[in-house]
Amino acid sequence: MKEETPNDAFRDSISTINQEGKRAWIFPKKPKGRYYDKRKIVSYLLLLFLFAAPFVKINGNQFLMFNVLERRFNIFGFPFFPQDFHIFVIIMIIGVVSLALFTVAFGRIFCGWICPQTIFMEMVFRRIEYLIEGDRNAQIKLSKQEWNAEKIRKKTLKVLVFFIISFLIANVFLAYLIGSDTLLLYIENGPAAHSSTLIALLIFTAVFYFVFAWFREQVCIIACPYGRMQGVLLDNKTINVAYDYVRGEGEAGRGKIIKTEDRKASGKGDCIDCKLCVQVCPTGIDIRNGTQLECVNCTACIDECDTIMDSVGLPKGLIRYASEDEIAKKQKFVFSNRMKGYAAVLVILTGVFIGMLFLRTEVEATILKMPGQLFQHEGDKISNIYTYKIINKTNQDLNDVHFKLVSPKGELKVVGNQHFKIAKQQLGKGIFFLKIHPAFLNGDKTNVKVEVYNGKHLIDTETATFLGPRSFN
Repeated sequence: MKEETPNDAFRDSISTINQEGKRAWIFPKKPKGRYYDKRKIVSYLLLLFLFAAPFVKINGNQFLMFNVLERRFNIFGFPFFPQDFHIFVIIMIIGVVSLALFTVAFGRIFCGWICPQTIFMEMVFRRIEYLIEGDRNAQIKLSKQEWNAEKIRKKTLKVLVFFIISFLIANVFLAYLIGSDTLLLYIENGPAAHSSTLIALLIFTAVFYFVFAWFREQVCIIACPYGRMQGVLLDNKTINVAYDYVRGEGEAGRGKIIKTEDRKASGKGDCIDCKLCVQVCPTGIDIRNGTQLECVNCTACIDECDTIMDSVGLPKGLIRYASEDEIAKKQKFVFSNRMKGYAAVLVILTGVFIGMLFLRTEVEATILKMPGQLFQHEGDKISNIYTYKIINKTNQDLNDVHFKLVSPKGELKVVGNQHFKIAKQQLGKGIFFLKIHPAFLNGDKTNVKVEVYNGKHLIDTETATFLGPRSFN
């Protein structure tokens, strides 16, 4: 008979809150192993990308930029404007569906391997903490000891280093928001010339410092909605970081290693109850209790358990990437109908996105009849007033923009210069009049066609409605 779980509190409370309702601080053991080495490679490549992306340019465009204030966005070097919002929405939907697909198939793998919160916490701030304060036992000892010269020196150094890194992250974050060129200009001009930006930068720094120095794993447990979403996406076929309870518990449950004991004869499982998988977990959970909200699939418990299994002469893989069906029924991973459904939706959305990119124009004109304005009589002609907006999405100035009325026959007159300039990645707008003889009108509403040129090059064609007097037969 299997050993009963002595404490089921994990089912109704989180590991970072003690019985008094106060914060239970986590001091995870420093991980090491094959998965941790692979995670380091992935993490540092992603960090390199994160820090380099705002400063890399393609065809003069920042590789990634999310300038909310000016409503300008660059994604992989392609500039996007508010008029491209539908494309941006498709990108976001593709991201959500991709995340859902990977969660159904591989659990919370995004959190453990790709999430910026996990990467910064585990691969930057936590490693610095290990360098300054030592491993788990040294950190616990330092936390409990009285404030002396050693504790003050280590805590002060950690605060200082954490603040500097948070300030650096805040600057990179600002480069994504306002553009790297603007950020470098602000740095060159000095903080006194841009005090409001400096205040915003310090606020960002304080937020990052708070998250990585104090809030830490609580972001994944409390703040991140993805942890809740995984509960409705996972099923028995999902590959997760999982404890093989069939092998680990055996018939008589888990137990310590006893040299004179025949472990197989005693019916004990391969788990020797060393609890190192708990000590190494950055969210403080016991993976042997099954899939839990707090688990971010960081694989630290896999590496630690493999090390222990190797040292006691038992097969590795007691904790591994596996599905519930694989553990309970020995069924291998299959691409289920649910996964196929998500994959099909993802393929369709990706096709729509690619089509939108090909159909997207580099110069987009919008011509609208001015709201609330009726037609006017000007001599023997009827006049309507229109507003125009022309977005130059390219990296070249449009130096000779003008309009041509194609149909019906009439006169087009721009308020101001007939030929005008629109700078690169800027918006040009204004007003023009259309004058058409009643003989060329089709009743009270006539469709007009206007072409937009830059010099001799046709850049866009727009249609609008022309209002005229109603004819009575």
